[in-house]
Amino acid sequence: MKKWQPLIYALLISAGILIESFNSPKNTTTKGSKINGILEMIESHYVDTINTINFEDKAINAILSELDPHSSYISINDFKSVEEDMQGSFSGIGVQFNIIDDSIVVVSPISGGPSEKLGIQSGDRIVTVEKEDVASTGIKNDGVVQLLRGEKGTTVNIKIKRKGQTQLMDFAIVRDDIPLYSVDAGIMLTNDIGYIKVNRFAAKTYEEMMEKAHILTSKGMQKLILDLRNNPGGYLHIASQMCDEFLKDGELIVFTEGRNRSKEETYATDFGSLENIKIIALINEGSASASEIVSGALQDNDRGLVIGRRSFGKGLVQEQINLNDGSVVRLTTQRYYTPSGRCIQKDYGENAKDYYLEQYTRDGDTEYPNNLKYTTKNGRTVYGGGGITPDITIERDSAVNYLQINKMISKGWVNEFCFEKSEGLKNITHYNKINTTAIYQEYLSYIKQKDTDFKLELGTLEKSYFKNLLLATISRNLWDNDTYYEVLSLEDEYIQKAISEF
Repeated sequence: MKKWQPLIYALLISAGILIESFNSPKNTTTKGSKINGILEMIESHYVDTINTINFEDKAINAILSELDPHSSYISINDFKSVEEDMQGSFSGIGVQFNIIDDSIVVVSPISGGPSEKLGIQSGDRIVTVEKEDVASTGIKNDGVVQLLRGEKGTTVNIKIKRKGQTQLMDFAIVRDDIPLYSVDAGIMLTNDIGYIKVNRFAAKTYEEMMEKAHILTSKGMQKLILDLRNNPGGYLHIASQMCDEFLKDGELIVFTEGRNRSKEETYATDFGSLENIKIIALINEGSASASEIVSGALQDNDRGLVIGRRSFGKGLVQEQINLNDGSVVRLTTQRYYTPSGRCIQKDYGENAKDYYLEQYTRDGDTEYPNNLKYTTKNGRTVYGGGGITPDITIERDSAVNYLQINKMISKGWVNEFCFEKSEGLKNITHYNKINTTAIYQEYLSYIKQKDTDFKLELGTLEKSYFKNLLLATISRNLWDNDTYYEVLSLEDEYIQKAISEF
């Protein structure tokens, strides 16, 4: 799944909020248009053979790029991946894996999936798939996905090398629906403060969030930190459902309108079960569209604080037009507005590169774009014109540099080391019993074996963060995702600030 995430997030931010899919004769290509004529002329008369499908894809993208940054075309292959992610499931064998030492290593079987039911374990190495050798062949993540995913009900035969076993183990795994969760964690940080991390707004996000919320409420949660950082958005109605749980009956959540679309207002109902829970939302530069609807609604209704950095600034609504070949066009038809009337869509900039990198070149979150002032329900001033500006800003520390850490993560060293290290710590009962200083020293020796020329030079803050990251990653291997986020929260400036504000 990790391989697809950059593609999925790019497409989600590009496409933004989705209203509905539709097909009608008026959405088909106009008969006799110049574009049709030119394409037909090229196909009939051009000197060389061309790939018509790729040519059409490029032509459509060129046209849509002239409209706005979020009107987009998605090919058949890409659309399948996005749909799987947004619908919350795909068909496969149900394992989380890493490629370690040129081998496919099972990090963990997915709970309830076909692999877990057959007894596949963490640490198993997949050696063959359908008699094809996949060990020491240079296989990449996308290759693994292509081999192991498939139609529900079909069988894939694999051989596994298990530690302590001299013979390879044969498994015939019947592929089944595998859930893709959009809520990463739901944990108690203190006796009364809960934490829920939402990574996107997919079809099942609301149900996942409410399941976590009910569990945390039963554990005594009276205050909630809702983490929407790096959440690129998704479905509008899911964002509205989430807001409805926190807002009182009749409070405005969001409204949309466009040149050929009438104004539509969405209000909270009297069904909210979290109206008495104190809430703080966390956002940053990667929080877009649906994330901005939720944080904007909480802020404008004076329901809770917003902490972090100014969000992406994506306030355009796309409707999905299905094309005859299975590809789709997502066309911007409306803008959405927060309850105070803010359209948080930022300026398009000179080009797509400037637009998508703008949030990383800002001078500071105290510079309010266009000086657009609005008023919340209780009369507080908030600002529009470029994302949601938080009530409390977490300033960037220009002296902190995570470049080396990011490089080690991208090379796979962190995951590989933590996976191998966790194998020897399975008798540990709690992460606080793990000596992080010793783990860090072992890691230094480990990377020398990986690259003798790599010199790890971390400052005090970076080292503290990285030691905690190693602990968190090992903890995820030993226990679960909730423990991973629990450990990360210990060194998370956003979360610690939120805790202090309750």
